[in-house]
Parts: sequence; structure tokens; C-alpha cells
Amino acid sequence: MEVVIVKDAKAGGELIADGIADLLRRKPDALLGVATGSTPLPIYDALIAQVSAGSVDASRARIAQLDEYVGLPSGHPESYRSTVLRQVVEPLGLSPEAFMGPDGSAEDVLAACEAYDRALSEAGGVDLQILGIGTDGHIGFNEPCSSLASRTRIKTLTEQTRVDNARFFDNDIEQVPHHVITQGIGTILEARHLVLLATGEGKAEAVAQTVEGPVAALVPASALQLHPHATVVVDEAAASKLKLADYFRHTFANKPAWQGI
Repeated sequence: MEVVIVKDAKAGGELIADGIADLLRRKPDALLGVATGSTPLPIYDALIAQVSAGSVDASRARIAQLDEYVGLPSGHPESYRSTVLRQVVEPLGLSPEAFMGPDGSAEDVLAACEAYDRALSEAGGVDLQILGIGTDGHIGFNEPCSSLASRTRIKTLTEQTRVDNARFFDNDIEQVPHHVITQGIGTILEARHLVLLATGEGKAEAVAQTVEGPVAALVPASALQLHPHATVVVDEAAASKLKLADYFRHTFANKPAWQGI
């Protein structure tokens, strides 16, 4: 696993955006897996800036969603579909046809999960998947003790997650859905390159368990240790509990191996 320690979130976002730009130069129609939330925003901002400056052409890129609320209409402003369209697809100048995601408003949610897993495979698979991490080590909505072989499926949100997400729903927890569709850990591991960004001291323990702890369902992100090309980008605060921090600084020195996807 590559662990790259950067100064701050902005530097991490720029580094990952450089890697995405490099991928797009080699494979213009790459399928990029995107996550929502505040953590990946510096990545999207930096990539959008590169596209606006003309340093990379993203016009043929495709975007795949990591997860989606169940029960919200696709046009709801806080659906993850709307969020990805607003934060990534539209600013990059892509058409809605370049975007794919699970149907959280489907009558048959289980069939929608299976259909999305199948669609990712039929699209050739995700070339680079952006991930965040929860303080408990979850990725996507794969909470602790999720199966490391899990596929795209419906999950029940914990009460704490609904409390945390209430800020996006006028601080009204009653508006926050109880369920989501999420790519499973097994699905996530099929991407050719996994790139996890973590910032802040609050993520330090989860990062340490992910990188240096045992592979365990209790820390879902630890499954990244099983992947042949996983890159973890962390700021100094998120790296503060890594026993091998000095080794990572010396080995990778802000230059992850983006090649070989």
C-alpha cells in the first residue's frame, strides 16, 4: 500500500487530481469512481481547475457513483446523484450520459443493486475509485463488520450517521433517509486503482488501523491491504498515529505510483 503524507487537504487534493489527470491523458474515457462528502472536494476543485486551464481534457471521462440514499427522488438536491452532478459532472463540462449510479428510488431496490453491480462490470470496470474513510474505518456505507466480499447492496444507516448527515437536511434528522445503496467492499476492490484521502486528527486512528492493523471486518477500510494498487493520501494530522510515518515519508515522498493502472 502506498501511503503519501502531505501538508494539508489542499495539497492532497492537488496530488490526487494530478494522478487523475495523468490517467485521463493515458485513457481519455476512463471511468472514475467518485465519493461524496466534504473530504473529496479539494480533489474535484483541483481537477476542475486543471480542466478549466486546458492542461487536461476530461471531455470523454465517465463518472460512477459510490452510494445513494434509498427513497429520495433522483432530482432531490441532497440525493448523491444530484450532488455528484453538481460538484463533478457539470463543472467538468460532462453530459449527464457520462454519469452512472444506482437507482435509489427503484421499486425493487435489491434488483437495482444487482443492476448497478452489473453495469459497472459491463462498463469495463472502474479505473480509479476515490474513497473517504469514517472515524470507525468505514468506506462507502460499509459499516464495521461488513463482509469483505460484499457486493452492491442496501444498508441501514446508523443513528449517528443520520445525525451527522442531518446538516444537509436543514438539521432535521426526520428528513434523513434510513437506508442507502452502497457499493460493497468486494465491488470496491474490483476497481483498478483505489485512492483514499483522509485529513484531520479525527481520522488518525482509522488510518492507522487501515494501513498498519490486521485485515478485519471491524475496520472495513483495512480491506485496501488486499488490493494490488491502493494509495492512501493523508495530511500530517491524519498520519499522526502511523508507526511507519517516517518510512512512508522517505519511500513515497509525495510521488505515488500512478502508473500501472
